[in-house]
Amino acid sequence: MVESIAATSLLGGPVCGGNLIRDVSGKRKSLMNSVRFQSTELLGRSIIVSLPLLKPKQDGFMSSTIKAFAVELTREAYSYREDKLPKKDNNKIDSGFDPRPDLWPPANRADNPSLRNPLLRQERMGCGWLGAIFEWEGVLIEDNPDLEKQSWLALSQEEGKSSPPAFLLKRIEGMKNEQAISEVLCWSRDPAQLRRLANRKEEIYQAFQGGIYSLRPGSKEFVSVLMHYKIPMALVSTRPREALESAIGEIGIGENFSVIVAAEDVHRGKPDPEMFVYAAQLLNFIPERCIVFGNSNQTVEAAHDARMKCVAVASKHPVYELGAADLVVRHLDELTVVDLKNLADIESGEFGSAEPEVMMELEEDSDISSLDDSFW
Repeated sequence: MVESIAATSLLGGPVCGGNLIRDVSGKRKSLMNSVRFQSTELLGRSIIVSLPLLKPKQDGFMSSTIKAFAVELTREAYSYREDKLPKKDNNKIDSGFDPRPDLWPPANRADNPSLRNPLLRQERMGCGWLGAIFEWEGVLIEDNPDLEKQSWLALSQEEGKSSPPAFLLKRIEGMKNEQAISEVLCWSRDPAQLRRLANRKEEIYQAFQGGIYSLRPGSKEFVSVLMHYKIPMALVSTRPREALESAIGEIGIGENFSVIVAAEDVHRGKPDPEMFVYAAQLLNFIPERCIVFGNSNQTVEAAHDARMKCVAVASKHPVYELGAADLVVRHLDELTVVDLKNLADIESGEFGSAEPEVMMELEEDSDISSLDDSFW
């Protein structure tokens, strides 16, 4: 309707109303000094437009006044259409983008208006506002995977269970002891029995470990650099809190971590992102501004599920197996604060609703049975 009004107006005659006559010389004249459009139903609204009649120019184009009226009609039509958009229903599934393009981009999730300080709000929205979440074994200290396997084998012999095969032992890496016993090994589902077996397995592991811990090369230096730049740090592990705090105190880095998440604080271990999400909440950071440091693909999967960036340390896996991580290093001192800021830089995912991706329509498979035999 709008396009037809604009097109007819540009041809030099009114859509309705007004009378044109033709004199002997063949020139067009109007009986009125102005043209009045009759009431027209446009997208459910009655619109009456009155404008002075202008003679067409010799080149066949109307003046800019009529064009402006046509543009105004188009804007009014589209504004009416936008006002009639259905309101958002909370029961509907979120499509991931805002249907109104004038509201893009949404509010930055890193912003916190309750601070009432423009400088602090600007700092939070910058890439320097980030938090670091470290795993314990294989990232900060040296890890011996054989001790974990020997602990499970010793527990199975002690309880009269069949020895778990190698693929199950690999699958339970990073899990909580209770989770591994009930969901993977399927030894028991009784809560009291699960606690007993988990505690006994941890006792066997600590006996094999002997209380000897050694920092990985470059770990202490990197932690000191983050402390210098006042970057908050959290430590997560599936070990019991008592054993974890004693190990940290023995090494002498306990004061560097403002948050410690142990096995008692979560229900599930990796690849569930619960540990990392809880650590980010304790640090008071949004997940998009947290960087996880781990040494396995389970850590990478859990960090990405929590919408966090992940730096993989190639301590027990080769570099080519950790390609899913955002960065892969052999030692932590290879990183700089600039690398971390680049990882925490603002992206569309931080706004909470990314732009919709254009999906390519797949053509339906043609029915080859309808082809003639002569085609082959």
